[in-house]
Amino acid sequence: MSDDGKDAGLVAMITSILGGNKRADVVTPPLTEAPPTAPTNGFEAIEPSSTDAEPAESEPAPEAVPAETKPVAPPPKIATTRDGKQLLPAEAIADLVLGELRKLENFPATGVSVTVYGYRHWNAMITFAPFSTTFRNATRFRQALPDLVFRLRRFVELEI
Repeated sequence: MSDDGKDAGLVAMITSILGGNKRADVVTPPLTEAPPTAPTNGFEAIEPSSTDAEPAESEPAPEAVPAETKPVAPPPKIATTRDGKQLLPAEAIADLVLGELRKLENFPATGVSVTVYGYRHWNAMITFAPFSTTFRNATRFRQALPDLVFRLRRFVELEI
């Protein structure tokens, strides 16, 4: 087998593992000036569906005891600074940055990671997995990142 055949097979294998050239199907409008929303940590109220209330058997159960329902705990209050900025951990800020970047055209669905670092003037770094995007698009996303971080710093402060 020639070296070109080996290289093509290796590239095909890596592409299949990393998701290839799959792109996000949904194109959303560009960044807005609205403050970002903080992650909800999964504490959202869920309404029971009407199909869950029906019994599995056709015969009604005598003296059925209603299931105990617990009230849904409200999400924890988000800490804020004296300036009114939200105090969030680095992982939450990285999710916000990644969520805003996903609104850009041709942003890859997989193979991207955002790292938030610093303290008072936190910053973010974006890295791409091989074959997740083109060099031109990666450069465009890296150039958009400082502007996005500048906008988010007005609303979010890094929690230590």
